[in-house]
Amino acid sequence: MLTTKDMERDDIYELTSDQRDWRETLREFADKEIAPHAARYDDASEFPWDSVKKMRDLGLFGLVFPEKYGGQGAGTLEYVLAVEEVSRACASTGITLAAHVSLGTWPIYNFGTEEQKQRYLPALCTGEKLASFGLTEPEAGSDAGGTKTRAVLEGDQYVCNGRKIYITNGSVSGTTVFTAVTTPGIGVKGISSFIIERGTPGFTPGTREKKLGHRASDTVELIFENVRLPKGNRLGDEGAGFVQFMKTLDGGRISIGAMSLGIAQAALDASVKYAKERKQFGRSIGDFQAIQLLLADMATELEAARLLVYGTARLKDRGQPFTRYAAMAKLKASTVAMRAADTSVQIHGGAGYMTDHPVERYFRDAKLMEIGEGTSQIQKLIIARELLREAGHKIGS
Repeated sequence: MLTTKDMERDDIYELTSDQRDWRETLREFADKEIAPHAARYDDASEFPWDSVKKMRDLGLFGLVFPEKYGGQGAGTLEYVLAVEEVSRACASTGITLAAHVSLGTWPIYNFGTEEQKQRYLPALCTGEKLASFGLTEPEAGSDAGGTKTRAVLEGDQYVCNGRKIYITNGSVSGTTVFTAVTTPGIGVKGISSFIIERGTPGFTPGTREKKLGHRASDTVELIFENVRLPKGNRLGDEGAGFVQFMKTLDGGRISIGAMSLGIAQAALDASVKYAKERKQFGRSIGDFQAIQLLLADMATELEAARLLVYGTARLKDRGQPFTRYAAMAKLKASTVAMRAADTSVQIHGGAGYMTDHPVERYFRDAKLMEIGEGTSQIQKLIIARELLREAGHKIGS
């Protein structure tokens, strides 16, 4: 049940009664169905298929997509609440959900033809198939325009060759959206995007990556060797891929912000609990001002980040421009998550360095938030460029 403190906090966020009920449903679900298994999946680097199945049953994989395609028709804020609560329980499971919805499925819904939507979305919205998003390459990370994967049109088919790296859900997804150069020599205007299904000849996942954090999530290389795709698998116009993926990343950054909130909240909850239980010098360490100051900073920064992430989700739901705010939300929330996890380990002392406590996992998981879907430094560039653009300043190449 919601406590009085929860209700007071909701006055700040202006959640509706339905949104509060939804958050409570998610919180109970995450605590019961996901959190108890998070450490085991992380320790074994095992993909959380049981958790994925339970999220399917709750309708999370199609949460923001229309009912006509098998979705739930909810808003971005409801989706943010879901990603936040799932990530609070297990960041590996949270990133599995976020990559599926924001990165893999959203481009098909937003840029696909009606035939493509009818073909792909039903299985993705129900979670029957997971989705992934292929952008990063050995020479194309922060410089997304450095894509080397090629798609050459031969008759009515594209022949694709290349590789993508660090792809979340890469080997477990049934459908992948990816970029490839279709017209060399003209920069980002020569990049197109495509839809490919698992099992397509020549399309194979590489070795699963061993990672610092998010160990239970699936991260692999994707290899394209003379893959033949019909022209109908191209997403939108030829040459539109770069713009499509930049718009996709805007929404994806809201997801990273939500994941960051979940990790930071988990770190704060663990810290408060430990501060009450751990005794030194005959007193709970929460009685000492040094610990109180750390907790106060964690809580204040978390609330500030949450307001920014929720506010950005509302902008997207209202159809208003949100690129700058998405970058701000991702930048702020990821920084808060990393600081909160670091502080939580510090409050736990030696115990925080041991796997007996989950805070070492929060610390490992938080770091990716400052890297994935654009590093913190890239977010600052986006924010500055948007500010200058809004002021009518033309930015040179």
